[in-house]
Amino acid sequence: MHNNTLKDYKKAIRRKYEIEKEGQHFDYLYSPSRGKLRDFCWMIFEGNPTPDDLNVFKNLFAMDFEHTKKNKFKEKKDKFRPIETFFKGETDLTNIDAINMAAILVDFESRPFKKFRTEEIKKVETRDNAKVKSKAKAVVEMESFVKDKKEKTRKHSEKKSLFANFKNLFSKKTEQDFYPGKIITNLSG
Repeated sequence: MHNNTLKDYKKAIRRKYEIEKEGQHFDYLYSPSRGKLRDFCWMIFEGNPTPDDLNVFKNLFAMDFEHTKKNKFKEKKDKFRPIETFFKGETDLTNIDAINMAAILVDFESRPFKKFRTEEIKKVETRDNAKVKSKAKAVVEMESFVKDKKEKTRKHSEKKSLFANFKNLFSKKTEQDFYPGKIITNLSG
């Protein structure tokens, strides 16, 4: 069974980045800098962040997201350096919270990593369950086919047997030997 790894997660985020840098948030993502990524992050979190996104924010920046803490957040610009170099293809991210923040910035749907990994496991389990059900259905169909075949063969044999018995019953010659005072009937085939 294939489990999504952190390497798979980072590849998927990078692919999403390549798409998104040409899209709606071109100004922030095309030529990313720490300042642009920081401002973009704040803009995203001012919207409607998910509980998972808020948890990533708290873990990476060691503070809860609150609209009143914007000045304190501006001091966290250096936290975006690894994400900037990751998007530029210069380095690889190792900090899981930075990886998850990169996923948030490109609006990668299966985030955080735990969700990405769990979804893949569910997909594989669903696929495996479908295979098992398909095989079980094939076995049931085969058993039904064999049962029908045996039933048809048995009925055919019974018909043959009944016909043979019927035929034998009426095809035998009746021989009558006459003896004085008695009639003896011999059936011979």
